[in-house]
Amino acid sequence: MYKVLVVEDEELIRKGIVLTVDWPSIDCIVVGEAANGEEGLEAAERLNPTLIVTDLKMPKMDGLTMLQKLREKGDMTDVIILTAYDSFAYAQTALRLGAVDFLLKPFHDGELEEAVRRVKRRQEANPQGEESGNLVPEVKRGDKSRYVRMAMEYIQEHYSEPSISVGSVAEALGISDGHLSHTFKKETDLTLLNFLTRVRIRKAMELLRTCRYKVYEVAEMVGYRDIAYFSTTFKKVAGVSPSEYLDAQ
Repeated sequence: MYKVLVVEDEELIRKGIVLTVDWPSIDCIVVGEAANGEEGLEAAERLNPTLIVTDLKMPKMDGLTMLQKLREKGDMTDVIILTAYDSFAYAQTALRLGAVDFLLKPFHDGELEEAVRRVKRRQEANPQGEESGNLVPEVKRGDKSRYVRMAMEYIQEHYSEPSISVGSVAEALGISDGHLSHTFKKETDLTLLNFLTRVRIRKAMELLRTCRYKVYEVAEMVGYRDIAYFSTTFKKVAGVSPSEYLDAQ
């Protein structure tokens, strides 16, 4: 179960987050509250939460300063930033400091819960705490894992091909589409196409971080012919658009 620390200076909002979000349904428990960044730092050290949900603008110490101080101490706890300020300048700083999501207030019912689910999915995909762009799931041991590993290796080598599909991977491995799809899902909890998407977006993030390529060039390099579809997919996985991610480097 995830231990959640909520840091928010407006008491009504803080209590709303603590009391109205159905935390047990997403396997979480709120272990503490804080009214500003200073209290949040102290609570984080004392409570060792799995996830911190924090406002951006607060008295004494804001959310970004708190996040920066946490990172300086070597604390890599996942952080979801909440803010009423619709400016990506804040999100850029939050991303550099390792925030995993960024929600604008007032957020709608279910949005915070979904953000927490995204955090958990990323953690499950990266049990060693590696960068979220790594996104490669661990294969469950079993008598069919050989096909799953072969499929992963094939995708890692051919992800840049726009025509890659379940059918083409299955044909390369000499098994049926249905058998590959069933086995892959069973042993990784991902569909094969989900895995392909993660590999492509991980590589796209690596390419964008070099600041050597334009977004449309990166899209083509990782197998996307449609730049709009690439941008939409990238944002679903990374939480920001390719252009925003590039600007944050």
